[in-house]
Amino acid sequence: MPLKILDYFDPQADCVLYQGDTLSFLPTIPDETADLVVTSPPYNLGKPYEKRIHIDDYLHQQQEVIELCIRKLKPNGSICWQVGNYVDKGEIIPLDILLYPIFAGAGLKLRNRIIWHFEHGLHTSRRFSGRYEVILWFTKTDEYIFNLDAVRIPQKYPAKKHFKGPKKGQLSGNPLGKNPSDVWIIPNVKANHVEKTIHPCQFPVELIERLVLALTNPGGWVIDPFMGVGTTAIAALMHQRKAAGAEIMPEYIQIARERIAQAEAGRLRVRPMDRPVYDPHGNEVLVPPKYVSLSMYQGVLLDAREEYQTGEGQS
Repeated sequence: MPLKILDYFDPQADCVLYQGDTLSFLPTIPDETADLVVTSPPYNLGKPYEKRIHIDDYLHQQQEVIELCIRKLKPNGSICWQVGNYVDKGEIIPLDILLYPIFAGAGLKLRNRIIWHFEHGLHTSRRFSGRYEVILWFTKTDEYIFNLDAVRIPQKYPAKKHFKGPKKGQLSGNPLGKNPSDVWIIPNVKANHVEKTIHPCQFPVELIERLVLALTNPGGWVIDPFMGVGTTAIAALMHQRKAAGAEIMPEYIQIARERIAQAEAGRLRVRPMDRPVYDPHGNEVLVPPKYVSLSMYQGVLLDAREEYQTGEGQS
């Protein structure tokens, strides 16, 4: 049975891709619908999908969207705002610092300021090159969804044991893996990334996968007010969640639809969560890209169907 994908909000839909202003779309969603709101908003840098405006006007626009998103969030839900820096005449202004008071003023509680570290990007000559961005994770209340076991990563020393005391000889670490901490090393989507589209600031599926798995349960709604080329929708649908979002650029909405269609047909390739960051001097076993299959709404990751060759910069 194919996914039910609509261009307007319907609780019975699997995915909603609205082409237009998010301030027009968000009011159509019933309050307290979303388990997770996750997005990467425009940074006010003058990209094709935004007009550069005064920083005070930008913050006012963001506040309008944020306040609407909070209304759509369930009491046990989370909101994750992934941002970088606003750059003005060579001076950087961290957007998470400017946006924090908006969330805090609305009564939300910051659970983590997650550092997303990547190793590729623009090179600068008058300051150190930027290689990280921030995810602000807020909750609406103290009772919130957090599935740590779903996102554990391999222990650094999996065979390490207690050497004394009542637990002597027992494994000292959780056999399911360790907490991934608040510093995430995940390659960004650059030219030779397997997920690359025309979007200039596309974030990787695995970044959103971790948030979806940790902060929602199957069947829940994941809302992205700035949907872009549909990465949030893909990450949600892969794991039996529903997705809804808005995007003003018609070409991005079209790409989002095409990517979901590819996933339904088992032809969409993504970088898997268990793939280590490429090290030209390392000897890690290569984990190839995976094909996503959303057929029958199973969200199954299939083994790669062709031999994959890695190389410099491929992650």
